[in-house]
Amino acid sequence: MRTGIWLGAAVAVLAAGGPALAAEDLGEALTGGKPIIDLRIRYEHVEQDNVANNANAYTGRARLGYETGSFYGFTALTDFDLVGHVGPEDYNDTINGRASYPVVADPDTAELNRLQIAYDGLPDTVVTLGRQRIILGNARFVGNVGWRQNEQTFDALRVVNSSIEGLTLGYTYLNRVNRVFGEDSPAGRFRGDSHLINADYTGFGGVTFGGYAYLLDLNEAPQFSTETYGARLSVPFELAEETKLTLTGEYANQTDYEGNPASIDLDYMLAEAAFSYDAFGLTAGYEVLEGDGAVGFSTPLATLHAFNGWADVFLTTPAAGLEDLYLGASYALKNIPAIEKLVLGVTWHDFSAERGGADFGDELDMVANFVLTKNLSLNLKFASFDGDSGLASRDKTWLSLTYAY
Repeated sequence: MRTGIWLGAAVAVLAAGGPALAAEDLGEALTGGKPIIDLRIRYEHVEQDNVANNANAYTGRARLGYETGSFYGFTALTDFDLVGHVGPEDYNDTINGRASYPVVADPDTAELNRLQIAYDGLPDTVVTLGRQRIILGNARFVGNVGWRQNEQTFDALRVVNSSIEGLTLGYTYLNRVNRVFGEDSPAGRFRGDSHLINADYTGFGGVTFGGYAYLLDLNEAPQFSTETYGARLSVPFELAEETKLTLTGEYANQTDYEGNPASIDLDYMLAEAAFSYDAFGLTAGYEVLEGDGAVGFSTPLATLHAFNGWADVFLTTPAAGLEDLYLGASYALKNIPAIEKLVLGVTWHDFSAERGGADFGDELDMVANFVLTKNLSLNLKFASFDGDSGLASRDKTWLSLTYAY
């Protein structure tokens, strides 16, 4: 279904509000909204063992748009992504043919990012139609890939209901995935008829329980057409004043769906403990994505950069599966002259094959995020992957300046 059809359907829904709508109220809704201004410039440097040259990418992103005020429960939103680079293209943006450089997946593009109409006039329910941002849970299965310059959005109908206290129910019919690679890339779109169902309950004193069913029908990538059913439980413990321990467990099973040519039956498992004291945090976890020797557990709609190391070695799960043992620490400093907050973080990963136990290598990730003002931040990030079992070692460095209004 093309974007124009989505928009036409949304306009029809809006028009169905009835002839009694006052023009002056509509005018107030149109002029009383808020602009969307999200600007980011970034330098990314990549050194990778099996690629001849180092990558140096100077890219920028301007996300500009507008969200109207409410008109009888309806709001409209649209924004555009303008992504470009300065200087030489000494990097492989996935469509420029620069295969002798490592990948920096930020191709130049100018495209519609979101175009949606939302309605909240039903009791405890929000309905959103059109091209929209969808982030479910921690984005392990469905996210917007916000780290890249051109974010991932979805052409979808989404309904969220919170009628029962503590319970949030969501259903999404998904027609198209607009991926970070842009409209000019053969991998830039996933079309199909997919269904996302999720439920989250927080009615037991901070305990969070979630269940989900993701039925993906992806025409351009049938190998990722799967049905995944899972559950996640997170239990907090107040150990003392400003001292907290949160234990999280998650399990999912994935099988083939619709046009997938393979026969798949794979599991996902997570066990994590997160400790926090005042501004200090410590996290230890163990994540497993099974593989059957032919394919690995897949999460093609996820914000993949946030998981299994920032070096992005495991954006696709190996056929032998993946085990990720990780340990991370963070500290937030406030009341620093000239800035509002500084957040420091470091994470170490040990990677191995779930099937056969081969050593895949280890990775060290470090970040310093300077919150300069409520709208302006500076981010310095580094990832170093030391590969084994034929996986190429690589170092990545980022320096980003972001303004969001």
